[in-house]
Amino acid sequence: MSADTPVFELLDLRFRYPGAPSDVLDLPRLKLARGQRLMLMGGSGCGKSTLLSLVAGVLLASAGRVRLLGQDWQSMRAGVRDERRVDHVGYVFQQFNLLPYLSVLDNVMLPCRFSAVRRQRALASHGEELGAAQALLQALDLESGLWRRDAASLSVGQQQRVAVARALIGQPELVIADEPTSALDEDRRDAFMQLLGGECARSGCALLFVSHDRRLAGHFDQVLDLPALNRAARAGEAT
Repeated sequence: MSADTPVFELLDLRFRYPGAPSDVLDLPRLKLARGQRLMLMGGSGCGKSTLLSLVAGVLLASAGRVRLLGQDWQSMRAGVRDERRVDHVGYVFQQFNLLPYLSVLDNVMLPCRFSAVRRQRALASHGEELGAAQALLQALDLESGLWRRDAASLSVGQQQRVAVARALIGQPELVIADEPTSALDEDRRDAFMQLLGGECARSGCALLFVSHDRRLAGHFDQVLDLPALNRAARAGEAT
């Protein structure tokens, strides 16, 4: 794989849910380079979360190609897709999806438990998984007194930082963020975007971020409107 291989690339992507009368997504081309920050905009129901699932190999395209680091998800068995996803993709969910009964540190280190690739990167950079988790939490300004507490005891803003640290540990090539600022007020939203962008820049990962909030556009190298790109949406409007 060459250095200029896109982190992800889709070509002539079409996706239709089983039993649905028409495509949800029909996109000609989209790609993201290493270190690039891309924001996809669109309101509820425009297919943002579906597209993220396709990029991450959770869903498979009905037609066309979706490649992660040069490899097509369609060519892999389910177990191989799962391994490749955890090795190379960090995910910040809208509801964070932390395990409430685990400590902050244990939540952050979870990807290293499932991925030998990310565990080895954490070891290479900090000598141990615990050191890598602590360094990320410190960089994200989460005070050390909270690190041993259960994730359920943290505030929304604190949980959000834990979710970002979990996504970034082991330096995945791609971080996907699904509307992670929707529950934040303006000050916390801007502070979070500064932290997320800064940590992605430090780790060298690409960031794919979806939101309906146009005020976030200044934090990204490129901003694209998903409904405008989606030929399926335009076809629906025409009918």
